[in-house]
Amino acid sequence: MRSMRGDYHAHVQPALFEHPPFPDHELLDSGDGEKWERFGKLTLVRPDPQALWPRRSPDAWRKADLSFVRESDRGGRWELGPKAPGSLRKAELSWEMGFGSARFWVRPTPFKHVGVFPEQAANWNWVGRHAQALGEQPKLLNLFGYTGVASLLASQAGYQVTHVDASKASLNWLRENAELSGLHDRALRIVLEDALVYLKREQRRGSRYAGILLDPPHYGRGPKGERWQFEEGIAPMLQVASELLEERGFLVLSSYAIGTSPLAMANLLGGLGHLAGGQVEAGELALPEANHPAGRHLPCGFCARWSRGLESS
Repeated sequence: MRSMRGDYHAHVQPALFEHPPFPDHELLDSGDGEKWERFGKLTLVRPDPQALWPRRSPDAWRKADLSFVRESDRGGRWELGPKAPGSLRKAELSWEMGFGSARFWVRPTPFKHVGVFPEQAANWNWVGRHAQALGEQPKLLNLFGYTGVASLLASQAGYQVTHVDASKASLNWLRENAELSGLHDRALRIVLEDALVYLKREQRRGSRYAGILLDPPHYGRGPKGERWQFEEGIAPMLQVASELLEERGFLVLSSYAIGTSPLAMANLLGGLGHLAGGQVEAGELALPEANHPAGRHLPCGFCARWSRGLESS
């Protein structure tokens, strides 16, 4: 076994899904358990347990417009920076940003999230590229759809989108994002439901989809108290989801459940009989750090993609 020396980074090449240009977002720096990002014109500091290394420029972080202060394991609060614009000094923190032709609201929440996961841009682009190859208005199912950036972009790319989430607040946020993007909410089929409950209902109906997106949390609750634990629920969920796929199509699974790995995800998809004969690729979603001399990336979760009958991705 080769020993690891100080220059090990020159030889380590993890499997990363390519992150596309995202003018409205930038990872400025990371380290010491936090990340400093730009969303639109404003910058935020918030926790990230993967950022185990030292910061590059700790003094510059004082310029952040907002910083998250954890108060308990259930959440925290946002503090304004000394030079934060006056527009942030109001009851509700929110501003616009966009990706491609989609526009959406950024809203810092007490759980450190802001309504968009920029690392998912790699999947947004990948899904959009395959729309025309799947025929006219292919059907796409977005489970755990959150505030719907993936759904908006897929709809604009030509998919008939069904967006499912167990949170009323997230679905209301999606409707606002749809309006901001010039899409009436009726351009999407919006469903308040537990993901597995909805999948089983669609299975009984004999429904079929050209594409399915799953970005489940590690732990969660459905609208009727349904319990979700990634390690227990993902295999049964994928089994049902795979049975809803058209002969030609794709399935994208991503998660920040740190206890799993890209290899585990690839094995999950490769072990499903309904997905036989397809192509599976697995790796990490990551954000490139702006102007880092060694091209450092911040890991943002694992991802596996299955496809059949599509051009190589």
